This record gives sequence, C-alpha cells and structure tokens, in this order.
Amino acid sequence: MRLPTDGHVHTEWSWDTVTGSMIGSCERALELGLPSVAFTEHADLTPWLIPEPIRPVLPDHFRVRLRPDGVLEPPDLDVAGYLACVEECRGRFPDLRILSGVELSEPHWHRSRADALLASHDFDRVLGSVHSLPGDDGHHQELTVVSDRPPGEILRAYLTEVLGLVESTAGFAVLAHIDYALRSWPAEGPPFVVADFEEEFRTVLRALAGSGRALEVNTKVPLPGEVVRWWFELGGDAVAFGSDAHEPALVGHGFAKAAAMAESCGFRPGHTPHDFWRR
Repeated sequence: MRLPTDGHVHTEWSWDTVTGSMIGSCERALELGLPSVAFTEHADLTPWLIPEPIRPVLPDHFRVRLRPDGVLEPPDLDVAGYLACVEECRGRFPDLRILSGVELSEPHWHRSRADALLASHDFDRVLGSVHSLPGDDGHHQELTVVSDRPPGEILRAYLTEVLGLVESTAGFAVLAHIDYALRSWPAEGPPFVVADFEEEFRTVLRALAGSGRALEVNTKVPLPGEVVRWWFELGGDAVAFGSDAHEPALVGHGFAKAAAMAESCGFRPGHTPHDFWRR
C-alpha cells in the first residue's frame, strides 16, 4: 500500500519548533515515498496562562515569550517568509507535491483574526484545532499543562470545546487531532478506555460529518481505531492523515499502520495520491 499524504507537518516557521526544517522534511517525505506533504504552520491565536510551578522548566523558546504575569503569547506566523520558503522547496524538490497550509488554534474564539489571515493568503490546507481550555480567571491553559483536574474531566471539557469549533463557521477543512487531550493522559492511574467517552466522541463526529469537513488521523499519539469506525458509521466522508511532525525524522511516522486502520474502517485512497481518503 502506498502511503498517503502527510497533511500536518511543522517546520522552522512554527514558533514552537526548534528542530524543524522544511528542506529536511521534504527530503524525508521523498525518502518515504510520500506523494505530497502539507506544511501547516501554527497560527496559535490564544494566549496561555502557564502555571507558576511549570514556568522554570519550560523550554527556552517558550520561556522567553512569557509576560511578567505568566501568560505566554504566541507570535504571529511570518506568512511572507514561510510562503517564500515553500516556493523555494517547490523549486528544489519538483518530484514532491508541496502544499501550503496553516493550523488555526481555536479560530472560533478569534474569528476576526482567523478570517483576516485566511482572506489574505490562499493556503492549500487549513486545519482547525483546539489546544487550550478556558480557566476560571478568564485566562486559558494549554491542555498539556492542565494538571489540576482528572484526565477524564479534561477530555470531556476538551471535546466540548472541539464541538464548539466544529459547529462554528470558522474556515477550516480538516479537524486536527480530535484526541489531543490524550497526549497528557497520565501513565499512572486508570488507563484510557475509549468506550468510556463514546457518546462525547460521537457527538463531535456527528457534527463534523454534518459540516462536510474531514477528520484527521493524527499519528503523534495513535488515534483509537474505534473513533475512525464511529466516524464511518456516522457518515463521515473523508479522512486525512497527519504526523504532526515538528522535526523531519517524524514526517510520515506511523502512516502504514494508520492507513491500514483507516482502510479496515471502510475508507479508501482518493482519485489521486494527493486526495483525502474517502468512504
């Protein structure tokens, strides 16, 4: 089976990616035989309040962006520089189809900024995602640092926010990492059981199917096959695949297993190697 397109890759143009390289990611994609790659750089629109105990251990490229009040405000994407690099790589790697793109964080909370970004630039691939939850004090916390709530409660709160994103008219074509909250599920304590959250996942997937958008099979933390099966049962039309790589070595990571899983759930490659997989 030929591997699908990697539709979710970050490079040095994403502010949180110190090991990223667009050139290196193209080389890795060609090495794996991927038909194409989409560089969906971060447009993180939500400032995050970083809990005080965590601030001293943040990576340097996070810590330097902390305000005195402990809020981390991600910088704007340098779209002009990023798109120039895309064009450079298209000329350098003519045998690889290279898609421009952006990953919008919580665009339903920041419609004016998100809409302005999309109106100003014709991106090939736009992902919508949720990375944070509202706090009690009016600030937001990035999901991977929310540690004062039970993991099941965090996952349910996250899926509630994802539902709000999906039900909005924000401009994105693919829902990224529906399982993002699982990245911080604690290794100790009760294990994650996807069936315990079936109703919440199905609610999001039903709304996503109604919106006509695609579901991403994100391989950073392998998406449970049950979620993809529920997506098919609820009439979901398409899946995309994304490694969420922040360094070249992780481009296409886990794609063989992910593609086999999606196929077992009823999805098939599109009309061209660059298309979404469809039912």
